Amino acid sequence: MATMTKTKAAARTSRYNELKGMLENRRRELMSEVQGRIRDVRAEGGKERDVLDQGESSEVDIQEDIELALIQLKSETLNKIDAALSRLDEGSYGDCFECGSEIAQARLRALPFAVRCKECEEARETAEQRERSAQRRGSSAFFFDTSN
Repeated sequence: MATMTKTKAAARTSRYNELKGMLENRRRELMSEVQGRIRDVRAEGGKERDVLDQGESSEVDIQEDIELALIQLKSETLNKIDAALSRLDEGSYGDCFECGSEIAQARLRALPFAVRCKECEEARETAEQRERSAQRRGSSAFFFDTSN
């Protein structure tokens, strides 16, 4: 009995170490990307624009907007990874928020900040799609149902 408990504890420690390493590596990669993009944006912003016309100016503005959106997206992902690291330290990382079962290791490798198992996430997405569909039907019925 004690051997089984030690085996489970060793497996749990091994899983913890693997997941923590994966999250920290991904966090470092993202942090490096964000810092690099911020440096690039600042460097480009400091240069004088040699823009000849409005079209070129608009294109430069669009490119800057895209860069800033990418930085924001990566920053949000960093926040999710930080939250996952906190859950890992609390002991709740890798457990589905909905059903409490263990999230598959392959899912966590692909999406390290996943909070739901595949089945619960699919059910949530299906429910959201139904809700959006019902809202669209409800709003279209408001505009087109003139018989009452």
